Amino acid sequence: MKANKPSLILFFLALLCTIIFDCTQQDFFALYAKAVVLPAIFIYFLISNEFKIGKTESLIFLFCFIGQVFDLMDVEVSEIGGVICFLAVYLLLIKLFVQDHEKIKLAKKDILPVSIVIIFIVYLLVSVLSLQFDNMKKFNFLYTFYGIVLGVLSFFSFVNYITKGTHIALLMSLMAISYIFSDIFYIFNEYFSYSVVLVLIRDITQILAYFFMVEYFLENAKIHKKPLYNN
Repeated sequence: MKANKPSLILFFLALLCTIIFDCTQQDFFALYAKAVVLPAIFIYFLISNEFKIGKTESLIFLFCFIGQVFDLMDVEVSEIGGVICFLAVYLLLIKLFVQDHEKIKLAKKDILPVSIVIIFIVYLLVSVLSLQFDNMKKFNFLYTFYGIVLGVLSFFSFVNYITKGTHIALLMSLMAISYIFSDIFYIFNEYFSYSVVLVLIRDITQILAYFFMVEYFLENAKIHKKPLYNN
């Protein structure tokens, strides 16, 4: 067994336990299962990447960890603390995309799908932000900025996949989709009455977002190593 496999198995085991405990409404045990997710995927990343980690990736993991702690604590400042942490994560991911990827060049055949992507992102942004519930009224600007940043992140991811169709672009898109659904269903859980299905979708997509994010980091690291081996 490869050195990175136990941590990956632990990650998916934590995902499975989260699903089971969410379905059975065992919130206490689900809390502990979710607490294992991020450390497990972080260890998997470190071992897979030969214990090398960049400053940006370090900050992303740090803010993910702090954001998850806010989520698990569920105290008065948890919501705003979580929003700020994941806003920082999305901004750092955009920074990585801009640094590590070539400028997007659109061909004529790409104009229609890219237009559909833009309309879809704007529609989601407007629809979700239009939900008026009490704890959003204080922080309208922050939530709006958060939505715009996530929209930009999604735009970069989807357009990269449309124009290039590479494996790393697919990972970027899957990560963006997971974060979008995680945030949307987080809001739905606040706006609507308690539903096991809503909680389940929120938790699964958030956990899968971590997985696709780490796979993106690893694939990005491989791509940057190739020129060194070719010289």
